[in-house]
Amino acid sequence: MLEFKKVVTPEEIRETSDLAREIWNQHFICILSQDQIDYMVDKFQSPEAISAQIDEEGYQYYNFVLDGEKIGYFAICEKPDNTLFLSKLYIKKAFRGNGYARQAFEFIKDIARKNGNTMIWLTVNIHNNAVPIYEKMGMKRIRSEITEIGHGYVMDDHIYGFEL
Repeated sequence: MLEFKKVVTPEEIRETSDLAREIWNQHFICILSQDQIDYMVDKFQSPEAISAQIDEEGYQYYNFVLDGEKIGYFAICEKPDNTLFLSKLYIKKAFRGNGYARQAFEFIKDIARKNGNTMIWLTVNIHNNAVPIYEKMGMKRIRSEITEIGHGYVMDDHIYGFEL
């Protein structure tokens, strides 16, 4: 049975960071260089980065837990404009294609509705094969943008939204 368990303790944060490194190396190697993957994981998904996002920016991280095994994670953050930012949604390669992302999105929609948010939005690399999955879940492309993230790297993303 799939559950979504909130990440709270330092150990859970470290495990989520380890999970991020594993999944990013499985998923992004065909889109980004190994150097950029390493840089982005260290910058955005290290235990220190995750802790700061939770403690200072209001992020909530959740692990996908299937029969006791952590198979993925997502992060959300309420924004001042009354929207919910879906910052991350990643699943281990062996578990993709089983409807778990859709289950997570339903869980996230429930949170957004309880919060009274008007929209769920996310950024996704323009070459990411998850784009059709987000579209199938009813998300619409709002715009595209390129964001400098340091070390000479950029994120070349589409912004997708789901109105509630």
